[in-house]
Amino acid sequence: MWPVSVAGQYPLASGDRPPRDTKGSLMGVSRRKIGGVLLAATLAVGLTGGTANATGDGRNDLRQAMSSLTEAGIAGVQLRIHDEQGDWTGSAGVRELSGGRVATNGRFRVGSITKSFVSTVVLQLVREGKVVLDRPVADYLPQYGFDPRITVRMLLRHESGLFNYTGEGHPDGTVEPGIPLFGPDFVANRFRSYTPDELIAVSLSKPARFAPGTSWSYSNTNYIVAGQLIRKVTGTPWEFQVRRRVIEPLGLRGTVIPGNWAGLPDPHAHGYYTYRDGGPLTVVDATRVNPSWANSAGQIISTTRDLDTFVSALAGGRLLPPDLLAQMTASSQFAPYGLGLELLDAGPTCGGVHFGHTGGLHGFQSFMFTTPDRSTRIEMSLTSGNADLDDPAVAARVIEALNNVLLTAFCDSPPADRTLGVPLAA
Repeated sequence: MWPVSVAGQYPLASGDRPPRDTKGSLMGVSRRKIGGVLLAATLAVGLTGGTANATGDGRNDLRQAMSSLTEAGIAGVQLRIHDEQGDWTGSAGVRELSGGRVATNGRFRVGSITKSFVSTVVLQLVREGKVVLDRPVADYLPQYGFDPRITVRMLLRHESGLFNYTGEGHPDGTVEPGIPLFGPDFVANRFRSYTPDELIAVSLSKPARFAPGTSWSYSNTNYIVAGQLIRKVTGTPWEFQVRRRVIEPLGLRGTVIPGNWAGLPDPHAHGYYTYRDGGPLTVVDATRVNPSWANSAGQIISTTRDLDTFVSALAGGRLLPPDLLAQMTASSQFAPYGLGLELLDAGPTCGGVHFGHTGGLHGFQSFMFTTPDRSTRIEMSLTSGNADLDDPAVAARVIEALNNVLLTAFCDSPPADRTLGVPLAA
């Protein structure tokens, strides 16, 4: 999830079912553009860097870039890459503020990468004739009173104009809040439970951003509605359908849909949330949160291995037929975004066009991209620590180091513009 993010409800897992948790919580991220990269405000980190750990040989440049990222302020990083050199995994930094090694097979909150899973299920329902992309959403979900011009395709492309229930940023840097996801309000509410109806109600209490289909604005509300659409046409929760159609067939044993469960299965690194409330910097361990506020917009927990399996299967045609995959990867006319996929043109020396998604929840930032032919794939998780990214100097160092990791991973030779401009979504 990115600008501000997503939520979920039923504890569903593949091979590992989390225990019940009666409390709920939320999670949010503000979107901020620094140096061509959108970085969540909650990607606040700050630790001394650690030596990069890896499986496989070589990749010294990538190891050094990862170590430099932790030296710049990121607490921990784990990365998986597949390219002409083969498969490689590595990690750097620390597992938590007190130390410890970051596992290369650790679980993490993937945030808005969840949207790619949900969109895949919606498109499978299109294939089965149960959903029509250009049909009004109100035909399926009349109880919400949606603008009848909003279609299913507009939801998946963020062209609906629906207010983002996690908050909307304005050009002047101010944020119109949604649910409490920032500062002490987030800390006080991080174990609160939300239902999809509550989240949609927050959105509908605000004016639409624009007339449907006339512009683009990233809104987590779109994918909460998509989750409710799946429930309506199948008679079962979106979590069940994602597990049955994607997680189980692909054998994604490290992937969990936690619902209201606040935990994170081992092994995992800790993510921290930092904020100022008129005083010194406050650092909160945000590893345990109730992710129900993210629901079908960003609740999934996974691993780099499972994300690599998923995006490879998606690009390889295992999950969708060619015509629907083509529609999924076709860009909106307003932004480089398809149907639940971010589109990145990295340039001729950096592999050309990639598709995938980024995601962020308090303390966690994730990346998943592939080339259409699957020849280059990258998955990465970052965890934040105790630095303040509102400090321009810290933010600049982190952005430069993050870009260097991505350039080292993607590029055969350094491009003229050393900023890839990867779109980060909450």
